[in-house]
Amino acid sequence: MRLSPLTVARRRRVAAALARSFGRLLPASFALLLAACTWYRPAPLTQHATSITANALARIRIDPSTMPLTSLAAHRFDPSHGLDMEDVAMLAVVGNPDLKLARDDLGIARAQAFSAGLLPDPQLSASSDYPGAAGFSRAFNYGLSMDLMAIVTRGANQRSAEANVAKIDLGLLWQEWQIIAQAKQLYLKARLSEQTLPLLQQQFDLARQRYERTERALEAHDVTEDAAAAAQLAYSEARKQYDEAERTAGQIHHDLNALLGLSPDVALPLIGPDDSAPVDDNAIDAAVAALPKRRPDLIALQAGYASQEEKYRAAVLNQFPSLSVGFVRARDTSQTYTSGFQISLSLPIFNRNRGNIAIERATRTRLRDEYQIRLNEAYADVAHLRADTAILDRELQRAQRTLPSAEQAARDAGQAYAQHDLTLGAYADAKSAALAKRIDVATLRESLAEQRIALQALLGSVIPDTLSSQQSFTESHAK
Repeated sequence: MRLSPLTVARRRRVAAALARSFGRLLPASFALLLAACTWYRPAPLTQHATSITANALARIRIDPSTMPLTSLAAHRFDPSHGLDMEDVAMLAVVGNPDLKLARDDLGIARAQAFSAGLLPDPQLSASSDYPGAAGFSRAFNYGLSMDLMAIVTRGANQRSAEANVAKIDLGLLWQEWQIIAQAKQLYLKARLSEQTLPLLQQQFDLARQRYERTERALEAHDVTEDAAAAAQLAYSEARKQYDEAERTAGQIHHDLNALLGLSPDVALPLIGPDDSAPVDDNAIDAAVAALPKRRPDLIALQAGYASQEEKYRAAVLNQFPSLSVGFVRARDTSQTYTSGFQISLSLPIFNRNRGNIAIERATRTRLRDEYQIRLNEAYADVAHLRADTAILDRELQRAQRTLPSAEQAARDAGQAYAQHDLTLGAYADAKSAALAKRIDVATLRESLAEQRIALQALLGSVIPDTLSSQQSFTESHAK
């Protein structure tokens, strides 16, 4: 069919107008597309240590409202007058390297949940055929399609990702509880070293004085070789105990600084009262009964199980045929235009997603078993700590009862020695016995405080902090 010159001219004008419109729209569309894109920004690694220095520690400000325990949220962080146990715990929450990595993992999980909630992008296809003979037009085929199964499974995938975020968030909270407990226990160990090192120094000085005098007396044939050997053995033991205590203090300093993210040369001025609070058995019983609802790790496992349930549901949905639907616009070489649709459908004959279904079902079984095992371990750990705490409490009471008599005997021996009514050896034995008893009492008190902190971490902080500047009950709050 031959077109009239008027029709041809009209079509050319329309084509020119469309070309001008597309010429204006394409740059604007391209600019909008670029504006919505994410641009790459390099983040080079540092080549120097970034641990907190002493100067940086003095400038640290911590918002109490960000703390995972109410006792810390009610405490004002002020390192200018020294660090008490709550200050050390708050510093651990902020500066611990492992917690930084755990928070990064939470950011990854949130990004994955964001990704799971995005709709799939439509697929655009285009093809063009160029005829090799004169008198024919270029043929083209344009299509727009979308995967419908991705939309069907989107809800289950999004719920699974959101439950995984809750799991990791609760796991972070549980890890914060454990880091707080570790920081408090290291604080107690450091305070114990500060108390016992001077006592061990006194023991060492007494043993050395006794050994030196015994050696001079042996040279003058005033004592037997057995007495000199006993003095030398006591001196060696006292020196060994003091050296081991010094090494232990250095290790505690290293462990505490590493836990808090501090430079190795930072010396923390630790302060705090040396008191103890009784354990409320009724509060512990109530906390044990509510363990599945209050322990972050147990709640995290519940969230992980819920996430796996949704993964299993998505796997079941994926056993059905994968369906992709689209629309097609085409033109052949004779300039005949056609419009239609296309459907891509997988045939569930061999695979039917049975492998993934079996994997997700087996994973769900494992998560159920993991939760039950962790719950059983939680009950067993609490029972063990309660029994051990009762034993330590009895030992501490016995040691405290015998301490006054040992100290009185040391004072009497000191007076007798000053009046030359008692030998140096007898005085040193009495004084060393009193010092050893004081060390035993301090060690038992520290061990008992550590056990109570461990109970705090297991039960959700329902017992008061020992050696705490604020004797208040600490409870977890929603993050």
